Formats: sequence, C-alpha cells, structure tokens
Amino acid sequence: MTRRPTAVPELELVAERRIHDLLPNGGPGRAEASGVLAAENRLFVIFDDSTAIAILDQDLSRTAENHVIYPNPRLAPDRYAGAGYEDIARDPATGHLYLLVEAVEREDRLMPRLEILDADFQRSSQAFLDFAIEKDNKGMEGLSCLNRAGELTLVALCEGNWCSGGKEGERPGGGRLQLFRPAPGDCEHLGTINLPPNLWFVDYSSVAIRGDKIAVLSQQSAALWIGEFRPESWAIADHGSYYGLPRDKGGNKQYGTAEGLSWLDEDHLVVVSDKAKKRRFEEKERSVHIFRLP
Repeated sequence: MTRRPTAVPELELVAERRIHDLLPNGGPGRAEASGVLAAENRLFVIFDDSTAIAILDQDLSRTAENHVIYPNPRLAPDRYAGAGYEDIARDPATGHLYLLVEAVEREDRLMPRLEILDADFQRSSQAFLDFAIEKDNKGMEGLSCLNRAGELTLVALCEGNWCSGGKEGERPGGGRLQLFRPAPGDCEHLGTINLPPNLWFVDYSSVAIRGDKIAVLSQQSAALWIGEFRPESWAIADHGSYYGLPRDKGGNKQYGTAEGLSWLDEDHLVVVSDKAKKRRFEEKERSVHIFRLP
C-alpha cells in the first residue's frame, strides 16, 4: 500500500485569519469555506452552506474593501439549484466564473453541475459535467480552468481515489483528474489524468493550476502535492513533490478542514478551511491561510 513518508517537508505559514474577521458584517452564515480563487489581487471565496461569494484583499491585513456579493439572480431558477458550492474556477479570457456543485441527481444519474456567471456576477447558464458519480457526497471536489493549445478545458478533481466512495475511495494511489470541454447543457468528457500512483493521499479536496504547474490538496492527509504538465500536453512530467500542512510541536495535525486551494504566485498558495467536526481542528477552521513553499 502507498504510505505517507516518515519525513514530509512542511509549507511555511505566512498569514491566516478567520473569515468572520475579514468581513465587515462577519460574513455569510457559518462561513464554511469550500473553495478559493486568487485573481486581480483579490480572493474569491465560496462556501458549501451559502451561494454568497466573499471578495477579499489578498493582503489579509487589509479589510476595508472586503465584501460579500450574491450572484444575480440570487438563486438559480431551476430544480437543480444548490445551497452552496465545492469549488470555483475562472476563464481568464472572459472573466466568466464556474461554480461547482459536487453532484446532483439528473435523469437517474448523479452528475456534477456547474453554475456559470459572467464577469459581472450575473448568472448566465448552467451545465453538467458528463461523468457519473457513485455517491452524492463523494463527487467532484475541485475545479480549475486551463487553456491548452488554444482551447479552454475544465479540469475537475475526484474527491475519492479511483473516483470512488467508501473504503475503495480511501485506498491511496488512485488520484484522478477529469477533463471536460465547456459547453451549454453538457460538458463533454475528454479524458482522465492519473495522478502519480505513489501519491499517498486518502482523499482530494482541491486542484489549482498555474501555467504548467499543478497543485492538489488533501483534507484528510493534510498535505499538498505539486507536479507539472509536460509543455502543451496533458501528461504529468514526473512524480512531483509533496508538502505537509504545518503540524504542531508534537507532530499532530493542526489543519483538518482544508478545502480550497489557489496559486498566488510561483512560491505562495492560499488555502481556505471548512467548519471543523473535531474540536482539535477548531483553531484553524473557517479561515484563509497563506503558505510559502519551502
């Protein structure tokens, strides 16, 4: 079985703050952050318990301009409308935002769903990723956009290994990315990318792409993997590198709810965290965290 190495280099914490402290009114609902996108010196944070989008300054010490917006109309006008989202991605050419709903039942199939907003946060359409999900709580967990050979592609991350739920989904070595072509209605499935088979993550919570560099976050393993695509290709160049989220002095996990991930620059990433189910993770829950690669 693929196992966590004895020694794993750790990310360096640069800054972190609770989402409630970053917003003038404390933020939406319980502020259960599930995804983040860094763009234009701002952070776009989405939540799995709200359709709000928090707009934050990338400098966590500045809060005056931070605010919350709701897409217009506030709720998607159809029976597939969700109460929150798993991740957020952006087409850099148009500014359109893609909001990922993990899985919904559609014609006797569980399928991931997208809500598409224009650059002014107006709801423009919805689409489905043409990929069957086994369980509604083990679907697509991460989403990114990448322009490859002049064509925009959606890169979605399965939460479970082998894109499975249950014990099979927790068996390391089966990390999977799924590729889709954006289109109205149904997004065609273009193929699968296998993450390195020696990757020891128990689950996967977010994916972020910057040029040829790709980062994948695991919540349960409290770790990050970074690899590279071969130029103008979907092939992963090598086994990549992995980093742990910082542990306490006793070597225990501190970050147990890391959900969303985005690149800030070549050496920095931002992570957002969900509500903690275990008391020992409450200190780091529902927050924005900025890390530097060692």
